[in-house]
Amino acid sequence: MSGATYSSAGVNLELYEQAMARLPAHMRRTQCPRVLSAEGGFAALFQLDFNGLFRRRYRDPLLVSCTDGVGTKLKIAVIAGVHDTVGIDLVAMSVNDALCTGAEPLFFLDYIGMSHDDPALLEKIVKGIADACVECECALVGGETAILPDMYQRGEYDLAGFCVGVVERRRLVDGSHIQPGDVAIGIASSGLHSNGYSLVRKAVFEMGGLSCQSRVPELGDRTVSDILLTPTRLYARPVKSVLRHYRVKQVVHGIAHITGGGLAENLARVVPPSVQVEIDHGSWPVPGVFGWVQRLGSIEAAEMERVFNMGIGMVLVVSPHYATSVRHQLADCGHESWQIGTVRAARSDEERVVLR
Repeated sequence: MSGATYSSAGVNLELYEQAMARLPAHMRRTQCPRVLSAEGGFAALFQLDFNGLFRRRYRDPLLVSCTDGVGTKLKIAVIAGVHDTVGIDLVAMSVNDALCTGAEPLFFLDYIGMSHDDPALLEKIVKGIADACVECECALVGGETAILPDMYQRGEYDLAGFCVGVVERRRLVDGSHIQPGDVAIGIASSGLHSNGYSLVRKAVFEMGGLSCQSRVPELGDRTVSDILLTPTRLYARPVKSVLRHYRVKQVVHGIAHITGGGLAENLARVVPPSVQVEIDHGSWPVPGVFGWVQRLGSIEAAEMERVFNMGIGMVLVVSPHYATSVRHQLADCGHESWQIGTVRAARSDEERVVLR
């Protein structure tokens, strides 16, 4: 009887090496002169500032860190066999959070846990991660791939992402400057993003009896998998554009990424106790995908609003004098937005956000 090997235990080192050889090309296209580390090292090196035309000249920089995953949206990717978009979701969930502090996302790392060695699958996932990092001007500096045959069913995998950014202390956006009269601007989401997919899967597959290949006439005759795997929208370019435009005054007083918990819960995280944001519930069009999921699962309206973004992926709370200007800049970056609410003075025992 021959002895045990790593391969007999479920990990093929030859395939693993093949997979690792495919990844550097995707990483390189995300990187900039601030990345100093050589490929294959134990850790990545990133220069906070550098000499040259685009030197930042930081005075009091703060590092910002975020981590997140994609959740059970991955189960749909596995069933559908579509793996080149969930990497975009992975980047978006962390980078969009970092933006809420006014930070410039600097670099990103990923963790990929797989059931078995699959170089082609791994490359598809990392390609999506790299595509998103290019869009966000955020360097993909490294990651970890773990082959865990006893942790996942064959073909399954999990993703985690980690973003580090930087913001000057005087430019920090933390909600403390939100004041009565400010305006809440909602930026359009691309749909469900990456939240609430346990409820989505129950409504669509279990209660609705649909499959990934089913077509949905009311949503442009697209397949279920196309609809449910629409990537989370990346907000780095428009938000950075707005923040850079106002170098002298701090026009943006608060930023909220609308994820699990919905609009009210996430916006409340950045609203100080002295004010309340009143949201006009009918001030933006709710994309049809939400009504479709709600109908299939017979979900109550309050539950929909508690779980999903309902068409608003990010909110900027801004000085009222600049609201129109901010919306024009967002439009120039290709992002639709609406004035969805206003800020009023409030008692500390009142809710931070209310939907009217």
